[in-house]
Amino acid sequence: MTVKLYDTTLRDGAQQEGISLSVDDKLKITRRLDDLGIHYIEGGIPGSNPKDVEYFKRVSKLSLANSLVSAFGLTRRANGGAATDEGISLLLAADTPVVTLVGKSHSAQVINVLETTLQENLAMLSDSISYLKSKGRVVFFDAEHFFDGFKSDKEYAMQSLRVAIEAGADSVALCDTNGGMLPADIDSIVKAVRQETSADIGIHCHNDADMAVANTIAAVQAGVSHVQGTINGYGERCGNANLISIVANLKLKMGIDCMSSSQLSSLTQTSYYIGEIVNVHPNNSQPYVGTRAFTHKGGIHVAAINKMEESYQHVDPSVIGNTKSVVISEVSGRGNIQYTLKEMGLENLIDRDQVGELLEKIKVQESKGFQYDGAEASFELMVRRHIEGYVPPFTLVDFLVLVENQRRSPQDQGEGDMLAEAMVKVEVGNSLMHTVAEGNGPVNALSNALNKSLLEYYPSLVEMRLVDYKVRVVDSGQDTSATVRVLIESTDGLHRWNTVGASGNIIEASWQALSDSVEYFLVMKND
Repeated sequence: MTVKLYDTTLRDGAQQEGISLSVDDKLKITRRLDDLGIHYIEGGIPGSNPKDVEYFKRVSKLSLANSLVSAFGLTRRANGGAATDEGISLLLAADTPVVTLVGKSHSAQVINVLETTLQENLAMLSDSISYLKSKGRVVFFDAEHFFDGFKSDKEYAMQSLRVAIEAGADSVALCDTNGGMLPADIDSIVKAVRQETSADIGIHCHNDADMAVANTIAAVQAGVSHVQGTINGYGERCGNANLISIVANLKLKMGIDCMSSSQLSSLTQTSYYIGEIVNVHPNNSQPYVGTRAFTHKGGIHVAAINKMEESYQHVDPSVIGNTKSVVISEVSGRGNIQYTLKEMGLENLIDRDQVGELLEKIKVQESKGFQYDGAEASFELMVRRHIEGYVPPFTLVDFLVLVENQRRSPQDQGEGDMLAEAMVKVEVGNSLMHTVAEGNGPVNALSNALNKSLLEYYPSLVEMRLVDYKVRVVDSGQDTSATVRVLIESTDGLHRWNTVGASGNIIEASWQALSDSVEYFLVMKND
């Protein structure tokens, strides 16, 4: 069985709130989709905006190895002719090998939305498709609202398909435009269509009922041979069918060779690459490609995967370019810690008794508000502090933070009203360093004072910087006296690491995470 992949990220996906693509963005995504092996790339709507006009001019100059670009548009206007229709002319001017036309297949939509007669709508389909075919284009017909239309007026929905096929459409895609169908609906309706035609049938699903991927797979099982979707499921409202999950399911679960194994191995990287371009934060729990997709936390689970990986993994993560990981928490077992120690290269420095001590320490710390499954650097420092002979690069003696309101009157407001100053005393070897620094807030002042104390001994600290700082209330019922958890992400330009602190005092929690971050960097630098 062959299934063709049709991507509409650049058109349907770009309709998601918050996504706005430049022409260069669209060209980068086009190249990446071509590398992935997508058969058809829907580039946009010619003439709808200046960016799409420029895109179609420039995309024709790309040398694509696997993909054909499609221009998307409407059938001709009612009571007109395709040969003189402005929209049809713009589709031809885009000069793409494929044109995708969307048209009504739901009788109520024709009357109430399109505001024309049922017969004229069929004439619009026939005239538009046959005219584009006469100009040498491959033509796909997207039968909008097909499933809802089939349920309310089966004969008219089927008639729209028959007219499109008779006019020469190379493929007709059945659209769950409102995204409200269930797999059983898709299965029965696609099978009914299959009984009446041997033409190439596609599927286009939206995700309003969180069923888009399931519905797409059900359609393939019922007999469609091309699937439409977007990378990461981007799209209007709740999004479109997620092509990432669809591809993985087709290839790995159904044995359908829709792309090569080497292309499949780039699936995770492609998901994140395009996510960066569209500037949408990745879903860490996204199936197959999310950072948590193969992350194991429960002690029973980790003990099992250490013996048989497939016991808690439905596929090998490497085949889609992802990786397995094990995290540490209060629900961990010894297996989690032993696995993580091996990953750190410290397994030979910690004996069985110490593993038990670490497990108990984690449980106590997490009961106080710490969380180590997102703070691997703090966990590694906990391990190293259990190793005999470990000497920390510095030791805190004392710190003091002052925040002063410098306003002279209620009317005297502006930037710089609040002054933060920190004093830090640390021991480095036999030396006591006592420094003071100002900062943009108390945490920044603490960071500046600590760095000022240590730079003389550890000049490499200039390479390190904080990139994220998060605070979460752990026991919100306690109001302002609640314990807070602070997570800090740091980098040296090459690597990133996370540390954690927890306390009823936000400054203390911040210090714990901050000092762990600096200590981890210095340990790694000198390891």
